[in-house]
Amino acid sequence: MRPPPPRPAYSAQFTPERLATLDPVLPVDAITSEWAWGGSTGKGIKVAILDSGIDAQHAAVDGRVAGYVGITEGPDGPVFDTEPHEDAYGHGTACAGIIRTVAPDCELYSIKILGAGLSGRGSVFITGLRWAIQNGMRVCNLSLGTTKRDFFAVLHELADMAYFHNVMLVTAANNMPFPSFPSVFASVIAVASHDLKDPYVFYYNPKPPVEFGAPGVDVRLAWLNGSWIVGTGNSYAAPHITGLVTKILAKHPDLTGFQMKTVLRALATNTARPT
Repeated sequence: MRPPPPRPAYSAQFTPERLATLDPVLPVDAITSEWAWGGSTGKGIKVAILDSGIDAQHAAVDGRVAGYVGITEGPDGPVFDTEPHEDAYGHGTACAGIIRTVAPDCELYSIKILGAGLSGRGSVFITGLRWAIQNGMRVCNLSLGTTKRDFFAVLHELADMAYFHNVMLVTAANNMPFPSFPSVFASVIAVASHDLKDPYVFYYNPKPPVEFGAPGVDVRLAWLNGSWIVGTGNSYAAPHITGLVTKILAKHPDLTGFQMKTVLRALATNTARPT
């Protein structure tokens, strides 16, 4: 008797002895904000901010930076500095302050990949994102991107890696009318701006690649040296959604990327509620 043919690749996890049992998620029309994030403060969720650094002493951050990684290019490859660092521009502190407004007890990690003037190299961005995915971050705020096609393939690979590792990438769309990477990838949560102020008012766009809109126009922002400014940009819309994603994950840690998008879509302000 011939032995049975081998199972096709990737099918082993669907055998009876390995098949996972999943907890149910509410039907889409039954999802409420109370179910999604009621009582949650984001506690226990690691949130990486890939940016210009974070000023932990700013009142909006209140010392709540759990870890630091500063990445630069050295003669023999990337250099990782895990000592506390400052914000080189103010942008990272602004994002951190927004996230903590929504999810005050999350664990912030500053991955410094941008310098003064928000200058940076694509290779450093890639190294930082890879580090975040491989080192236990649950959510990554990417209020940056690149329009250079040279980085399309590797960023696409990393976005897929994050998706398969259940790391949520929340990305800001380009402020200019040109596609930027990774915000145009289907595996990320892409965000642009609207002009309302309530951090819990966000919109769903049924015609991607940018799927969500959040406050990003004339936003009050934490900045350098304990100061505050008012700024506009998709950079400041993304951390609003990062904060919400963090609150949801703290209450429902097993949600996957596609489930998270479903929850956000169900709770978007422009989603018609059943009567």
